[in-house]
Amino acid sequence: MEATIPEPIPQKTLLGHPVGLFVLFFTEMWERFSYYGMRAILLLFLIDNVRGGMGLNEADGAAIYGIYTASVYLLSLPGGWIADNLLGQRKSIWYGGLVIMLGHIILAFPSGPGLFYSGLCVVALGTGLLKPNISTIVGELYPEGGARKDAAFSIFYMGINTGSLLGISVVGYLGQKVGWHYGFGAAAVAMGLGLITYRTLGQRYLGDRGQYVAQAQATEKQTSSGNRSLLVFLVFIVALMAILQLTGVLDLTTAQGLARAMGTIISLIAVSYFTYILVAGGLDSTEKKRVVVLFIFFVASALYWAGNEQQGSSLQIFADRYTDLVFFGWQIPSSWFQNLNPAFILIFSPVMASLWIFLANRKISFPVPAKFAVSLLLLGVAYVVMVFAAHVALTGVRTSPLFLTFTYLFFTVAELFLSPVGLSAFSKLSPKRYSSQLMGLWFVGSSLGNLIAGLFAGGFDEKNVQQMPSMFQSVAVFALVAGFVLLLFTKPLKKWMGGID
Repeated sequence: MEATIPEPIPQKTLLGHPVGLFVLFFTEMWERFSYYGMRAILLLFLIDNVRGGMGLNEADGAAIYGIYTASVYLLSLPGGWIADNLLGQRKSIWYGGLVIMLGHIILAFPSGPGLFYSGLCVVALGTGLLKPNISTIVGELYPEGGARKDAAFSIFYMGINTGSLLGISVVGYLGQKVGWHYGFGAAAVAMGLGLITYRTLGQRYLGDRGQYVAQAQATEKQTSSGNRSLLVFLVFIVALMAILQLTGVLDLTTAQGLARAMGTIISLIAVSYFTYILVAGGLDSTEKKRVVVLFIFFVASALYWAGNEQQGSSLQIFADRYTDLVFFGWQIPSSWFQNLNPAFILIFSPVMASLWIFLANRKISFPVPAKFAVSLLLLGVAYVVMVFAAHVALTGVRTSPLFLTFTYLFFTVAELFLSPVGLSAFSKLSPKRYSSQLMGLWFVGSSLGNLIAGLFAGGFDEKNVQQMPSMFQSVAVFALVAGFVLLLFTKPLKKWMGGID
């Protein structure tokens, strides 16, 4: 029997929204400062062999980058399960933040590869526990749903990108101009500020939100069946990896081989988890249709992030090696180009939030599947710009920063059509007992996209420079085709959403 969910306590408001939204806004802002700041310099540190970096080649460095960024989001899945079944969202966020800060402290000290990679693992574990659950509580603040909830997620998204902007600026400068480990240390300080914000204001303004823990009393037979299913799945994964290793399809002794293996595992986990929820999750027909829609959104999300997350990998290398970095006589850190995305988001988020409310008030339909389709189309346009930039780079001159500027502009508008909308859609369409787990699956889409982005960047070494235009062109074509296909299926997908916009 499940525990009854307590009646929500009336919420104090600020600017028409619960004050709790702004508590979560600032908590997430500092956590994203630490994550995006460290991510901005990670690949540069891994391939640096001059200033005390790891000295890896581009392929191995990009593979490790992809494994790390993918793990951060993949671990959102067990993080969501822990919140739903053991700790609740509130405690998960607190403990996750503590673990993240510990990981960044480890990275702040110069050390050998073993300790450094351990620090990355610790950060990934903490982020997986925090990331899906803070978004789930945002959804709980708006039980009525509707356009106001969409607007709230857009505001929350501004917190994410404020943190990103500050983190890339501070950590990027410290890492590239002062010392790599000063940048990693700044990320630890930022997470500490996030924990202080959450601890001092959360109890006062979040009330009972995020305290719910499912307490279904499983029978011994059900528990045994679930454990047996999990064991069978794990044995299958191990056997599959062994077969791929023995047949030479993958080489698990290399960073690139591990990254490809992880891509296989992520895909299997996602498909298996969605299948399990559909088949054995006890859902009614309406809930099952909504979960199918969420799976399609998951696939679209993975495709989008595979392109967008080139910001920290292939586009970071392009900025560092092929873009004019001199600005009014001063050479800016190449990592600062990653600031364009959060800066544009801060500019356009209020515009997009107002647009959704404007359309809703006038009964103009712009369904979620159509928004996802537009996002993929805009991503394709962004990479068309990069095809032209790559052709200029092949002439031997550094390209104008306008190419990356317009690429990031299209990225930004595309992201605003997908990411806050997707967060809101998963919050609305997920069955209550699987809310954090399905929010975790949303982030698993980002995980798969990040991994693909890292593997893609492995081709950006000096030997393959002539292939840059065709590499960017392949992403552009794939995104444009996927966007048009999703646009064709907008109407049936909207119907399966069961009246939820």
